[in-house]
Amino acid sequence: MTARVRLADVLPVLPAPQTPRAHVCVLASLNFPGITPEDVGLIRRFTRLALTTLIELGATFELWDTTEALDNPSGAGEFDGLLLLGGGDIDGSCYGVSTPNPAGYGIDARADHDAFAAIEAAEAADRPIFGICRGSQLLNVARGGTIVPDIVDYALHHGRPGEPTFVDEPIDIVPGTRLASILGADRVIGRSGHHQAVDRVGTGLVVAARALDGIVEGIEDPGRFYLGVQWHPEDEDGPAADRQHLFGAFVDAAARSSRVPHPAELHSRL
Repeated sequence: MTARVRLADVLPVLPAPQTPRAHVCVLASLNFPGITPEDVGLIRRFTRLALTTLIELGATFELWDTTEALDNPSGAGEFDGLLLLGGGDIDGSCYGVSTPNPAGYGIDARADHDAFAAIEAAEAADRPIFGICRGSQLLNVARGGTIVPDIVDYALHHGRPGEPTFVDEPIDIVPGTRLASILGADRVIGRSGHHQAVDRVGTGLVVAARALDGIVEGIEDPGRFYLGVQWHPEDEDGPAADRQHLFGAFVDAAARSSRVPHPAELHSRL
């Protein structure tokens, strides 16, 4: 039987904060087509650390697993922020590619469309949105951007066959961006294991980080907290300070968002 990720595998051991600063919707595909035992181990580790970091920063969360269809993905707009974690590739049809990609991995078009509905709702509600790896690519495609289907010269981005998938990747941060202000550095070392990346940047977005070969490693909307990074700050083998800075900025933005009455609260006052 193929190993699978269970919800219990990723939940933090820390108790939820008694007076949370923000309540966040976390979107993840804990399982996807073709998942491998290595994937299972990575998803367990990465998701648990992402959720633990939210709690450490004073936020509570609700985890939505797009392994199965979501009942109401538009409900993401009712939270204080939306966090999109990694997973498989986005179906090429979502960004205008009809030919199947031979290197495609973990593709689930239904999960993609659920994610787009959640992004649309969170953006319409003016909530901060933070995407990691697949999550960053989803943010780009949601704005009409495209994806590099398979990085040919991949040495900077993932391991060779038979080697560990994840590598330490130098990433240059674009000066003057929100990402630069969050990280406070011109270059960081990110944990990367990706074979795809953002290609044409979506409407209203700018490049916030690049790899040494020019591949896009970060995108953002200069006008609001709509931020994606291609690497994995939620890998404990990477710099803890960068993880704290990125998640901290997101939770801070979600905390500010929580001061704005939610639609249900506004309705109750009428």
